[in-house]
This record gives sequence, structure tokens and C-alpha cells, in this order.
Amino acid sequence: MMQTVFKKGDRVRHPSRPEWGTGTISRIESLSRGGTPDMRLWVRFPTMGEKALLASAAGLELVDPPAAEQLLGDRPTVHQLDMANGGGWLADVSKRKIDDVMVAVSDDALDPFAAPQRRLANLLALYRFDGSPARLVEWAVAQSGLDDPMSRFNRQELEQFHKRWLQNVDAQLLKLLTELKRERALVDSALKAAPPLAQRAVRRQLELVR
Repeated sequence: MMQTVFKKGDRVRHPSRPEWGTGTISRIESLSRGGTPDMRLWVRFPTMGEKALLASAAGLELVDPPAAEQLLGDRPTVHQLDMANGGGWLADVSKRKIDDVMVAVSDDALDPFAAPQRRLANLLALYRFDGSPARLVEWAVAQSGLDDPMSRFNRQELEQFHKRWLQNVDAQLLKLLTELKRERALVDSALKAAPPLAQRAVRRQLELVR
């Protein structure tokens, strides 16, 4: 039985596809599978376009939109921070917060309550954003929440943000591999489906863990 009832306009995240970013439900179809109520959801993700998903299979997580008073709180979008920018000291705060948003690692890869193998899979998936021109824009969309990040940042700024973000991802990977030092089989299994950049990063970080 489904645990969550979705509605059009809800913002959701796919827990096993953190790189897709936060999507918005654009259409819903109610259906029944084996006598059990279900929903087919059409969700528009910033990096993947529109996806049709079964609610019972996807396990989508609702993402609550931040209230106006939380615009300078934890992980707002770049657009929200720009809207909060009123000049003076607030402009400085907004600028620092935007920097934080652009270099932050996905919460799904940091959740201390998630199983280590789940965190590792989510962390390795982030390495698909390898910094190549096409991937750089995809990464910037997912990271900033902007449909067109090139309208807000130039390419040099995005490349600098991406470099700092990747350093943060590497740091989290080293921390997690240290935690999984005695679980090499688990790490090797996760690497089989990991992007090439992730495989190189793991090999590099494992030298530090020994």
C-alpha cells in the first residue's frame, strides 16, 4: 500500500537518483495494480526532463518548499537567494550562501541514518558530473535549481564551483571509505556500476585509507 499521496505541483526527489535533482509533478493518473491503489506520476526533473514513474515503485520523497523566512536557511536554491538579496549586508550573506549551495554535496550522500552502502551508491553516482561541457551544465542545473544556470553564472564561474564541489565529494568519499575499510567486497560491488571518474577516485582514495 502506498504511504504517500501525491498531488500535482508537489516537489519530489528520487532517492536512488539524486543526480536528477528536485522534480515537479506535472500530471497524475490513478490506477490499480493487483487490486492495490497506485499512481502514475509524470515528474519533470531539471537534468532529465519529464519521467513517468509508478509511485509504488519509485519511492519518491516529498520536498517541502522553503518558506519566505527560510530563504537564507539551509540549502535554498540560487534563485531564492537572489530574491532574498536586498543589498548591503544582506547581499554579502546571499553571496556566501550561493557559494555554499554551489559546492555542497547532496544530502542523500551524507545522511548519517542511511545504510553505508546506500550512501556509497549515492556518492559514487555524483561522479557522473565529470566536468565535461555537457555534464557541467547538467551539474549546474541540479546544484543550483536554475533551469538555465548560464543565465546566472558564466562558464568560468561554473568550472570553479565544480572544482570545489568535486573536492568536497572526494573528501566525503575518503571519509566513507575509511568507515568501510573492512568492507572491501561492498566497495568493489558498488564500483561495478560506478562512473569512470568514481572508479578512479575510489582507487586514489583507497591508497590513503590503507
